[in-house]
Amino acid sequence: MKIETPDIFSYELCLSFLKRSPKEVLHRIEGDQVFKALLVEGKPVIFCVEEGIDCLRVTFPGPRPDASARRLVATYVREWFDLDTDLRPFYAVAREDALLKSLIKKYRGYRIVGQPDLFESLVWAVLGQQINLGFAYTLKQRFVEQFGTSVSHDGRTYWIFPPPDRVATLKDEDLLPLQFSRQKSKYVRLLGEHFASGLISKEKLRALPFDEAKQALMKIKGIGNWTANYALMKTFRYPNAFPLEDAGVHNAIKNLKGLKEKPTLDQVKRIFKKYAGWEAYATLYLWKSL
Repeated sequence: MKIETPDIFSYELCLSFLKRSPKEVLHRIEGDQVFKALLVEGKPVIFCVEEGIDCLRVTFPGPRPDASARRLVATYVREWFDLDTDLRPFYAVAREDALLKSLIKKYRGYRIVGQPDLFESLVWAVLGQQINLGFAYTLKQRFVEQFGTSVSHDGRTYWIFPPPDRVATLKDEDLLPLQFSRQKSKYVRLLGEHFASGLISKEKLRALPFDEAKQALMKIKGIGNWTANYALMKTFRYPNAFPLEDAGVHNAIKNLKGLKEKPTLDQVKRIFKKYAGWEAYATLYLWKSL
């Protein structure tokens, strides 16, 4: 199965993002191939993504799914690799900006490698609150291997993220031994309950304007401005999603401007006024500079 890629697209840079932790449990990389399992129409499907000529090639190492399932996998891959965003307007803005112009040249074609599953995206954002990235990956690995499902093929195990209805039933005594804080344990369970009950879903948020979608997320205990913006950026590609409080953004600006101290929130806001409508992609390239 071939999925056409846009002109401004770098598989190599997207792959480098997917390689960023050896503890990643939801996909596996061999050479230039990415292997992943998804639950599609209630059945696990293993697929492989690699670069072709002006396309991504998707193959199925296990049993070949039917046409409907293949279409759903193709949709997932398009969202995962952010293939539907036209980066040309952002690049036009960035070319005129002292902070970004060198970054878009160096990292041309880099895109928001996302998390099409909104529940997974929010849980991951909660796990990453106030801890370093390495430990966040450790928590995710423990969580997925303890409560997720797996499928085996050709001697390899592929993990699938725990579903909301399973997570909603967990208790502190299930999560604290994994080194979850009590707060994280509570917030992750609450997310499970909200998704399992249908109070919130990707489909419901997709129909909302950005500000309304953000407010809907922030009504959930444990979801603040940073977490809501992160999920809206990674799952929906709202180009104006802006995690203002992100330490990485502040450090990137400090480094690129040669400042002695990190900028204040007001300074960051002023800088980002130039990127209005493209805050998510400005954030992405500032992160990449680190």
